[in-house]
Amino acid sequence: MNYTIIDFISLLGAVCLFLYGMKVMSEGLQKVAGDRLRNILGIMTKNRVTGVLTGLVITALIQSSSASTVMVVSFVNAGLMSLAQSMAVIFGANVGTTVTTWIISAFSFEVNISDYSILLLAVGVPMLFMKKSTYKSLGEFLIGFCFLFMGLDLISKYVPDLQSNPEMLQFVTNYTTLGYGSVLIFFFFGIILTMVAQSSAATFAITLIMCSQGWISFSLGCAIILGGNIGTTITPILASLSGNLAAKRTAMGHVLFNVIGSIIVLCIFHPFMEFVADITQWCNGTNPLDISAAQEAQMADSTLIDPKGGLTSKAQASVAFGLAMFPTVFNACNLLIMIWFTKLYVKIVCWIMPAKHKDMEEDFSLKYIGRGMLSASELNITQAQKEIAVYAERVERMLGMAREIIHLPANDSKFEETYNRLEKYEEISDRMDIEIGNYLNKVAEGRLSPESKMRIAGMLRVISEIESIADGCFNVAKAVLRQNNNHVKFTPAVMQEIDKMYDLVSSAMSNMLQIIKEMETPEDSLIIQAYNKEREINNLRNSLRDSNIFNINNKEYGYQEGIFFMDLISEAEKLGDYMLNVVEGVKHQFQNAAE
Repeated sequence: MNYTIIDFISLLGAVCLFLYGMKVMSEGLQKVAGDRLRNILGIMTKNRVTGVLTGLVITALIQSSSASTVMVVSFVNAGLMSLAQSMAVIFGANVGTTVTTWIISAFSFEVNISDYSILLLAVGVPMLFMKKSTYKSLGEFLIGFCFLFMGLDLISKYVPDLQSNPEMLQFVTNYTTLGYGSVLIFFFFGIILTMVAQSSAATFAITLIMCSQGWISFSLGCAIILGGNIGTTITPILASLSGNLAAKRTAMGHVLFNVIGSIIVLCIFHPFMEFVADITQWCNGTNPLDISAAQEAQMADSTLIDPKGGLTSKAQASVAFGLAMFPTVFNACNLLIMIWFTKLYVKIVCWIMPAKHKDMEEDFSLKYIGRGMLSASELNITQAQKEIAVYAERVERMLGMAREIIHLPANDSKFEETYNRLEKYEEISDRMDIEIGNYLNKVAEGRLSPESKMRIAGMLRVISEIESIADGCFNVAKAVLRQNNNHVKFTPAVMQEIDKMYDLVSSAMSNMLQIIKEMETPEDSLIIQAYNKEREINNLRNSLRDSNIFNINNKEYGYQEGIFFMDLISEAEKLGDYMLNVVEGVKHQFQNAAE
């Protein structure tokens, strides 16, 4: 039976089905967990032990170390955890990812799970049509689980058979008899394969098939898996490219951890292999290295090698067990050694990627979010919340500049400098509004729980109101510019009234910032204060409007002075309204989502 191009395309399709199943299963679990997943990662990193356990558990749950390390990069990018905390989580994630290999190993030969896939699909697909979002997400998980093992079964079916297609095996066997050189070749092959697939689980599945088909020995299969340990770092690297410096350092720390550990094991590869093989024999009863030796000697051992030269089911199960044991032992040893050098890791990473000492305050740059952070939509809400807080802090500086410019003489060079800064800040504000809004819309296109979609709706309202505050601050500067062009000056008494109004506005702004920083759980006292401050601003505006008419009628100052005075007071009152709108956006959208 010849191996045709159709068979090869079918093999690619089987690999794609496997990867798609892994993706759907992972996303289904992320969606079920929703905010709980974000809270766990945000809280359980207070020391190295809990950080390691968090990384291990989360990775075991979502079946992807790449996804969990992207989450960690996202949280560091969002300022929820330090670089040192993220290292512990990444260490744990590398151990947690071995759970996937055990699942694949356990089901690959002992139980043909694909035989039951149709039954599981019969359960999973109807769940997609249920009203409750949790059931829908569980249905997605079951469907992904089925696709994963259907793909694995199809890979085994369409991989070229050793006995039927000996000419195709010549390519592989040319590189399996080079001693330690073969180990290096397959090590680099594992790196490239995992980088392309962006999944160490996919690499493990393919390696398992290659070993079971007799393409490569057990030791060379372990070399591929060891290389995959480095290749899997490509995903968080890509995710960190548009992140901040802390995110890039986290990705670099992940690279260092995996590369250093892999190189150490590569240097002691054969002793380490024998150690893993002994553990496998103790647990499983069969030494996978003995199977490789029997293959090479072409021994017809009925318990290991079938009459046609292939592996028996017992031998396949032993190889699968050993291949799963290898990354488990490797990552566990790596963790137990490296966890004590977390601080040193942080210093090395900071030395490799030093901070650039630049004042970027007046340059447009999003601090916490970027397009590279969109691989786990539930988690990107945190980045957006942090970015909104930065946005509000930038606008607060605009309010300070607006207050300052009211007191600056028209002929003062600082007046023009402050006006230009306000204008630049207003342009940056418009761009931040657009970028954060676009980011939130992209996140909303991902797999989100209904609560998270509600939060995004609230955040879109909040950034719109913050942008209105920025416009109002610049309107104050434009009002002062018109006042100076008309050569109007305020008396000390009028300036005192203006300062009183803007003191209230600044106080309302500070209160609003506190609420934004605690967006998910704002204190009721802060909400009440926001309403009280807005009421005070309105009352003072009404009082000043009445007194302004009285003062004009009594010739305390001219009509033109009164017009410009009320312009500044009206702008201040509008700023108070916008600030209350922000608070109401937080109150209604986020509190309702939490209930």
